[in-house]
Amino acid sequence: MKRTMLAATAAAAIAFTGAAAQAQDDQQLLIGSTSSSSSHYGYFVAATQLINENVDGVSASVVETGATVDNLRRISRGQVDLGLVTTNIGYQAYAGTNKFEGRPVDTRLLWVYAVAPQNVVVRKDSGLDGLADLEGVRFNPGIRGSATEATSEAVLETLGIQPDYVRGSTSDIVASIKDGRLAGYVKSGVGDKLDGSSLDIATFTDIEVLGLSDAQKETLREEMPDVSLVSVPKGAGPDIGAFDTWAFGVGVVARTDLDPEVAYQITKAINEHVPQQASAFASLKGKDIGEMTMPLATVPLHPGAIRYYEEAGYDIPSKARPE
Repeated sequence: MKRTMLAATAAAAIAFTGAAAQAQDDQQLLIGSTSSSSSHYGYFVAATQLINENVDGVSASVVETGATVDNLRRISRGQVDLGLVTTNIGYQAYAGTNKFEGRPVDTRLLWVYAVAPQNVVVRKDSGLDGLADLEGVRFNPGIRGSATEATSEAVLETLGIQPDYVRGSTSDIVASIKDGRLAGYVKSGVGDKLDGSSLDIATFTDIEVLGLSDAQKETLREEMPDVSLVSVPKGAGPDIGAFDTWAFGVGVVARTDLDPEVAYQITKAINEHVPQQASAFASLKGKDIGEMTMPLATVPLHPGAIRYYEEAGYDIPSKARPE
């Protein structure tokens, strides 16, 4: 009996030692995310678990960070291997503009998991028929200090439109739109739906969304490569028809020297196990990650990711291919 127990104990020790040695041999990857209080952090925990379960020879860990800009700077210093970025800031880092003027960060995109359409929501009785009608109108470009605010101002300036901007918190702006002191505001959507504050306004105030014209879309394509253009189908809110608007995505970039096979396996695992990610990030339910990624790719895809998307039959836009 003692001999049997000793044999079992020895076998368990050998197995543990072997597992520990294997873990030490695995390639260690650090993934920069965001604050642990954010729903996006929960998404990265789920994504990292998928990577560890499905990619042989890799052991990945989530790192709590200050989100996009912090992640890009950590990648440039070699402190993390992959990281969360918004696609507009990702492009600015890649091109060496704005906060990254003279200090570009060369990264490669793996996937996009969230889309943030920038919805121009106005009172229906405002008399505004298009974005050009915002000229001189009291209007909020986004909550103070947000990516929406900065991007909206840049878009409208590029289109030659200068509203009378009014700043404030979400609650202040919503109240001002409800009582008619403001014509409207720009607010990030939740996938193909208006966000909760917009639906709150719509409860007792008829609203509409102003979309981009074909000419305006062409101008943005030529002059603002850091933003993406998306089509939002009918039904984003009550009595809201289909419209086109600008957007940015939230995705994951990698350092350029990440092994192509590892990048391929990671991209494959993420794209082929969406339900597990949707359990942590509900807006992913029923979504196709590859379909989200293609129109929102503002920096080139990693060669390993390109290999996966080509095999899966996605139409990869030229801007997403390294030059």
